[in-house]
Amino acid sequence: MIIGVGTDILKISRIENIFNKYGGRFSRRILCRAELNIFENKNKSISFLAKRFSVKEAASKALGTGIGAISWHDFEVKNDSFGAPILKLTGGAKKKMEEIGASQALISLSDESDHVLSFVVIF
Repeated sequence: MIIGVGTDILKISRIENIFNKYGGRFSRRILCRAELNIFENKNKSISFLAKRFSVKEAASKALGTGIGAISWHDFEVKNDSFGAPILKLTGGAKKKMEEIGASQALISLSDESDHVLSFVVIF
């Protein structure tokens, strides 16, 4: 049974402008340690940062909390062996999943030129 659905569409240039203004402070706020390591090894790819931002926004909407109630670091976007995105929840996000009786979160992530679209289903 589907418990929550969240979506986010984001203009990549918006994240680029924020990163240009705040630099590492912004990326450290959004990305967990593992994601930050990848980001720094990818020459600080704005597309990578925008995708993580968008998925985390969509996931917080699917949980019904919004990002303010849960830390950005409670969501980690990884890739399986085929490159498909998977979502790992920890801390407050994991606790909220348990509270609402959900056990899985699936992600769909797309990007095209200057936009990212994320879709998260929680069941």
